[in-house]
Amino acid sequence: MGKSVNIIRSTAVPLNIENVDTDQIIPARFLKATSRDGFGKNLFRDWRYVNDDENQPKQDFVLNSKTYNGKILLAGKNFGCGSSREHAAWAIKDAGFDVVVSSFFADIFKNNSLNNFLLPVTVSESFLQKAFTAVEKDPSTKVEVNLEKQTISAAGETENFEINSYKKTCLLNGYDDIDYLLNSKKEIEEFETIEK
Repeated sequence: MGKSVNIIRSTAVPLNIENVDTDQIIPARFLKATSRDGFGKNLFRDWRYVNDDENQPKQDFVLNSKTYNGKILLAGKNFGCGSSREHAAWAIKDAGFDVVVSSFFADIFKNNSLNNFLLPVTVSESFLQKAFTAVEKDPSTKVEVNLEKQTISAAGETENFEINSYKKTCLLNGYDDIDYLLNSKKEIEEFETIEK
């Protein structure tokens, strides 16, 4: 069982860059591990450090700034494009984020995120830009995501978002696919009895 997701109220990290692909999220040279742990330190590795030396962070990259932190990553349009790489969701989750907000996600990245208890919230372009403006102006701005109600609120605005009902149930209960089936065992057995 994973950690259930419902209401996340947090400050946000604004990554105001469009077309971020999975190789930028987690470079291919870090894909050798099969465990989900430890990928967070290599999140956006080529953007965060001068080279592979962690002692030389790029000061102008938002994840290196002490100004921004939180459990919500605000991302530009078309986030998670490129190759299918579940490690991208692992890296974001391992770095401490529970939610990624964008106006468009690549489908494979979106599904990988949902399977790893990382909630991808798709918002309108206008909502996203208002959220970026608010957070960049005041880093203490809180963003609230309510999965049960399927709403996101920031900068005095609230917007609804869509999510697959099955994945919503899994996230609210902390279920992976196997947990979901095990939890439905009684209903499955009853159905089998009726069918016979």
